[in-house]
Amino acid sequence: MRFLLILLALLAPSVAAAQSLPRPHAELPSADQPTRRVPTTGYTLSIIWTPEHCFAQKRRGRDANDMECSGVAARGFILHGLWPDGDGPNRWPQYCRTTPILSDDQLRAGVDATPSTQLLQHEWAKHGTCMTDDPIAYFRTEGEVYRRIRTPDMATLSHRRGLTAGQFQTAFAAANPGMRADMMRLNLNKRGWLEEVWICLGLDKRPRTCPATAGGADMGDPVKVAAP
Repeated sequence: MRFLLILLALLAPSVAAAQSLPRPHAELPSADQPTRRVPTTGYTLSIIWTPEHCFAQKRRGRDANDMECSGVAARGFILHGLWPDGDGPNRWPQYCRTTPILSDDQLRAGVDATPSTQLLQHEWAKHGTCMTDDPIAYFRTEGEVYRRIRTPDMATLSHRRGLTAGQFQTAFAAANPGMRADMMRLNLNKRGWLEEVWICLGLDKRPRTCPATAGGADMGDPVKVAAP
């Protein structure tokens, strides 16, 4: 009996890995989000601050994705995606080719960094198809870039009064040697809470000064950070 229990414990991780992930639905171009094939001039790495994201989901009366908003994932940053940039406003490549629903094996290549199968389907369809014809290669590439990023002490920043976008960006940059505050932009909601950090990257996928068209909060804008 004891041997059987030990055997089951050893097999548990492989059994869990074999379980099917939630199935996403198709993500396709539309009149508002058309196919756009233009040259890539750089990239944006977008990371989501889940404490605010998950709170907003509940506030809107929506069921938060269990994978995004439970456990460790709900207390830190997760990867939104790696986006190819173009040469001006509304000039980024997107939906470069039609893609089927991702397989479990393809989804598993990205789900650790982006714990939402629907978001993975969306990111691959809209952005990844403009970078490669292999979704696993796309998820691995963006995962490598994401894991190079270090984040500041978010608990301390969440309690800092009078915090501005520039001060947050300076603290974030200080955690990453060679990065400067002008190499990122903050995506704030209408109430001034941090939702995402957008990190500007060159064609070498290393941080660069954000172009004027990058958008996001102005340096002097007040920022509120939900506690982790």
